[in-house]
Amino acid sequence: MERRNLNIIQRDPQDLKATSPESEDDWNDEASEILHDHSYGKKPPRAKEQLQAAQVELSRLEANSRGLNSEQFFLQRFQYDPELIMFYTGFKDYSTLRAFYLALRPTPETIWKWSHTVKLNRTEHSVDAGFKAQHLCLFDQLFLFLCFVRRGFLPFDISTQFQLSEVIVQTTCVTWCHYLFFMLGTLPIWPSRQTVDELMPQFFRMTFPKTRVVLDFIEVPIQMATCRMNASHHRESPTVKSLVGITPSGSVSFVSSVYAASISDRDIVLKSGVLNLLEPGDEVMADKSFEVEDVLDVIGVRFVIPTSSRPNRQFNQDNTAHARHISHLKIHIEKVLSRVTEYHIFDSVPAALCGSVNQLLTVCALLTNFQGSLLK
Repeated sequence: MERRNLNIIQRDPQDLKATSPESEDDWNDEASEILHDHSYGKKPPRAKEQLQAAQVELSRLEANSRGLNSEQFFLQRFQYDPELIMFYTGFKDYSTLRAFYLALRPTPETIWKWSHTVKLNRTEHSVDAGFKAQHLCLFDQLFLFLCFVRRGFLPFDISTQFQLSEVIVQTTCVTWCHYLFFMLGTLPIWPSRQTVDELMPQFFRMTFPKTRVVLDFIEVPIQMATCRMNASHHRESPTVKSLVGITPSGSVSFVSSVYAASISDRDIVLKSGVLNLLEPGDEVMADKSFEVEDVLDVIGVRFVIPTSSRPNRQFNQDNTAHARHISHLKIHIEKVLSRVTEYHIFDSVPAALCGSVNQLLTVCALLTNFQGSLLK
């Protein structure tokens, strides 16, 4: 039987919501429906031929859903293998990834809002053109984007795996990057003081119980090219950095815009807006001084740097416990920050995407919040 493209996305925008399957049976039904779309230029097949064709197609779809078809690099191939889902997407399993997609999938309403937010100088029809990746349904487009950022695959590698042109791959990745930046940006990630206290792990309670946020910087190299971004030429390539804040429980609660690596830490902290979120009595933690203590004092916030020993106290059992809690605290923070750098797109951002590095970093940082807690 001749194989036809699953051109699910190239329908009227009003049908976008309907094309997102609500169950795995719906997924197969949707694929079958598209594969057997009407062709009014041909005579209708006989009933027996229709039955045979349906049986063949159903067998193929069932094989795909069990991951038996090694020729297609689509999401359903890996749905029963949580390790591969984590490897390619950063989500712990297929069900979690699917729930994420269903919550944030493009619909006519969200596409309309997104298109007006980004204020593209294009026609309304071309705004959602990035969602039209030939035979890929929306779920597989999201999978393509996650493979791109999680594994750092080159567009050529993805085009080979997904049987798409490199232009379509780049358009799809940029579209989903900006769309997720818009959608995830609507989520309230800065928790209240009460929520921070309720979720605070014991090793924080025993050391710095007033901690509201832990601040650190993430530096991102960009491939050399004619990039107009004001990046610092450092470590033999342009580099930008972003201020990231995490809660004591380990979720990302703040991501700043990217800045040139040459800008001082103090200036980035002051420009980022994070100080506007703090309240009197809060503590801000970092592994080094950002030289903002004077500003924090004005708003009644204390700046702390965790140390392994307590000053002016004789070494005793309490000090030993304190050092153990500090060690646990530092490991915990490092694990959270490493979740962001595990997105290998940041090993060296392609020059073609330097204009979207701010969106890329924000999206990947916020995606770590869907990986589950690090606390046992």
